[in-house]
Amino acid sequence: MNAPLPQKVIHPGQQRNELSERLAREVQGDVLFGLGDRGRYATDASIYQVDPIGVLIPKTFDDIRAAASICADLHAPFVARGGGTSQCGQTVGPALVLDNSKYLNRIIDFDRESMTVTVEPGIVLDHLNAWLRPHGVWFPVDVSTSAQCTLGGMAGNNSCGSRSIQYGNMVHNVLSIDALLADGTEGRFGPLSTMPTDGSRMAAIVRRLQEVAAREHDEIARTVPKVLRRVGGYNLDIFNPQSERPYTPDNSPNLAHLLVGSEGTLAITRQLTLQLAPLPTHRMLGVVNFPTFYQAMDMAQHIVKLGPVAVELVDRTMIDLARNNPAFGPTIEQALVGEPQAILLVEFAGAAQDQQATRLRQLVELMSDLGLPNSVVKIPEPAAQQALWSVRKAGLNIMMSMRGDGKPVSFIEDCAVPLEHLAEYTSRLTEVFHKHGTSGTWYAHASVGTLHVRPILDMRTDGATKMRAIAEEASAMVREYKGAFSGEHGDGLARSEWVSWQFGPRLTEAFEDIKDLFDPQGLMNPGKIVRSPKMDDTSLFRFKPTYRVLPIEPALNWSAWNVTGHAATQTTSAPGTGDDPAHGFAKAIEMCNNNGHCRKFDAGTMCPSYRVTQDEQHLTRGRANTLRLAISGQLGPEAFTSDEVRQTLDLCVSCKGCKRECPTGVDMAKMKIEFLYQWQKQHGLRFKDKLIATMPRWAPWAARLPWLFNLRDTLPGAAWLSERWLGLSARRSLPRWRGDTFLGTVHSDHAEDADVVLFADTFNNYLESENARAALSVLEAAGYKVHIARADSQDSQKERPLCCGRTYLSAGLVDEAKTEARRVVQALRPFIARGVPIVGLEPSCLLSLRDEFLVMGLGEDARSLARQSFLFEEFLAREHVAGTLHLSLKPLPQKKALLHGHCHQKAFDAVKPVQTVLQLIPELNVSLIESSCCGMAGSFGYEASHYAVSMQMAELSLLPAVRKAEADTLLVADGTSCRHQIADGTGRQAEHVARVLARALV
Repeated sequence: MNAPLPQKVIHPGQQRNELSERLAREVQGDVLFGLGDRGRYATDASIYQVDPIGVLIPKTFDDIRAAASICADLHAPFVARGGGTSQCGQTVGPALVLDNSKYLNRIIDFDRESMTVTVEPGIVLDHLNAWLRPHGVWFPVDVSTSAQCTLGGMAGNNSCGSRSIQYGNMVHNVLSIDALLADGTEGRFGPLSTMPTDGSRMAAIVRRLQEVAAREHDEIARTVPKVLRRVGGYNLDIFNPQSERPYTPDNSPNLAHLLVGSEGTLAITRQLTLQLAPLPTHRMLGVVNFPTFYQAMDMAQHIVKLGPVAVELVDRTMIDLARNNPAFGPTIEQALVGEPQAILLVEFAGAAQDQQATRLRQLVELMSDLGLPNSVVKIPEPAAQQALWSVRKAGLNIMMSMRGDGKPVSFIEDCAVPLEHLAEYTSRLTEVFHKHGTSGTWYAHASVGTLHVRPILDMRTDGATKMRAIAEEASAMVREYKGAFSGEHGDGLARSEWVSWQFGPRLTEAFEDIKDLFDPQGLMNPGKIVRSPKMDDTSLFRFKPTYRVLPIEPALNWSAWNVTGHAATQTTSAPGTGDDPAHGFAKAIEMCNNNGHCRKFDAGTMCPSYRVTQDEQHLTRGRANTLRLAISGQLGPEAFTSDEVRQTLDLCVSCKGCKRECPTGVDMAKMKIEFLYQWQKQHGLRFKDKLIATMPRWAPWAARLPWLFNLRDTLPGAAWLSERWLGLSARRSLPRWRGDTFLGTVHSDHAEDADVVLFADTFNNYLESENARAALSVLEAAGYKVHIARADSQDSQKERPLCCGRTYLSAGLVDEAKTEARRVVQALRPFIARGVPIVGLEPSCLLSLRDEFLVMGLGEDARSLARQSFLFEEFLAREHVAGTLHLSLKPLPQKKALLHGHCHQKAFDAVKPVQTVLQLIPELNVSLIESSCCGMAGSFGYEASHYAVSMQMAELSLLPAVRKAEADTLLVADGTSCRHQIADGTGRQAEHVARVLARALV
């Protein structure tokens, strides 16, 4: 085999400094060479972590040209990166990382007649398809990471997707690639007939490729697997096609297809021209339930004969994990018949609805003929189909939500075997897992014989040894069945060493010839596909043998993350036990597997600050990586309470979007509380932060002297002074204090016979007491005996209203928050014991009783309180569903309502109840604003340093939707911050749902 070409040796530190200085002078993009930035780009969604030389976020392709030239001068490697979602370590290495996702993401050209689109490499698949949808077309390589993966990355990995049985892989759908080579040569790679034949560098490359292909013609026929799912090595067989599906309709070579799957080792993509497909107008989904996993695998070969566009597996482990995930549980339950060991999602799609319905009936008949009558759940409704597909698309991340050190590890997950051998292969591989003391998780593409199987291994202990042994036995089986070792997710660090095993020494040498032809200095993503390190080189692992967590004493109880086992067999260690010196906090951080789901823009809340900045630092993944690096000492011994971590968390608005939407359960809002607790212990608090945190303490004085506390917005110059002295933006008005507080004007009756307890938080007591009064009116009109929550008579501060502690938590004053939480639990204990519902109005306050109260060490009373605590609308909706709500409502003058959900409502799936109760008002048409965080987020949006970001968050979707609303449309928002942001941004007033209902009372 060819040896790597000699390179000039430069000391890494000198190389980094020179590269950083030259890039800063010669490019427009963001040059990031700090330790924290490098750490955030040292990982992808694989098990690997390798410190890069630095990071460049190019603004234009000229920046990439300049960077490639500088790297060539300094003999510095470089690698292109998109969403960083690669599962095999394709985009990590000691190189300059070029992140194309922030700026190089445009649609360049679209031709509806020829069904083509040309795009830059950084565009995300879902963004492209959203743009294409009004034209009735889509790009059909629909991978599960479609919300965050980029088209350049998909081309680099030769991505496939759930519907490849119908549409093929990425390589079948790329028409041409405009690319830059390491020496500065640029050209368009496309059909051989269009390639240059002159004396140019491009023409020389084409001629040499033809020579290599001709030389290896017979070897290609002998060694290249003939299955559809084969993405290993270089696609040299474009000159001698072997796949069961040809790369082009006439089998003519297309040089773009050589770059597809090359993982950035041959060229950097400037733009891609893609083949589009008509959007299917009708889809039918059948979910087949199987009593055994083997039956599911064995019957897949019969199901594909019905002509489905997808046949996707969900195994028992994934079913159980999905059930325990609040975002997926109800959806998966609707697809089950009894307790299946596996299900297959079988989709039929096309232009004729009757034809798809017929095929679905044929599926039912087939399963009955095969001995499984009544095993198919029909799902004809598009919304229900989409919901179930979202569970399947989250499959990997659901699997990775297992707690404990043992995780499903990707290294043999994409082996592809002919469909007739699938059942036997999976059965034998399961035996291999058991032999090595583990089990595996299974899901994905039963239609094409590619199942994502991940053995559960502890990569901190003996995982590497077991990984090697399992890979060797799995590879022998793949060879026996004439399959492909790498069937979808590429080679990267995990599978590059297996390229020579798969293709033999002659084609491996041919691949090295191709690499040297394109990249003589070996600068482009070295160590991938050819001349690679071993897959089990522990120096490349994220959790290296030297990995250690620094000890901290957390303020919150993180023991739920110190677990052993997985799925239904998880067990929880007692607080302070296990091998985590951070008592579970480090394990919670490590739940982030870098899947990048937090990069999505199209739906949900997560991650609002990233949606504005598009910086990795301000992403849930980036924050989790920063915390992990800091708590393990990789950013320095005192890094955890450093400015690096504080800046990384600065724009986190604690929206809790990640709590619900992150498939692995990373709760950054709670982690930020823990960090702020550790920070303020070491550095103290600024006066402004202390002022906001202690608001419940001094609020009674503000209520006594509201005119004085409101001077800031009426006295000329006061707003300017508040920004200068306190950091509160002069462009913001502040909430107005009032003397007629809710608790000061109502009486607490029904202490002994209450049907419901109304908990008035600080905001709805002192600032917007009309909301609490409206809620009381509605509850009483519905016939409930309402008790107003007040401090217990034994409370040493019984004259002070109860408080959830939210403002203290926002500053990291956890001890003070615990004091407030104990007061609440003590006051409500009699009602908890009688099972009386506790109802609140402000989402961030009431939902603290269901969240943070549970990790404060408050015991069983807190858990009971959490079960009995409801937002006002949740309580009414529950009563309505139960048929026990007796509320007479009349039509309002307004006939339309526009609803914005508070982030914490979204995190706890509590927006639907608002819609439910609003729809009780006759003739009212309710619409939901699809929005992320409003941007105010407590005190965040009031701060001068955050004002611009806050308004950018609001302008993403919320404020434009409000401005478009007709003048007589009701605006409903239950969060006090949300209402204030709407007022500041549009001049319109939104209302709490309680006030709307109160006006509709008969």
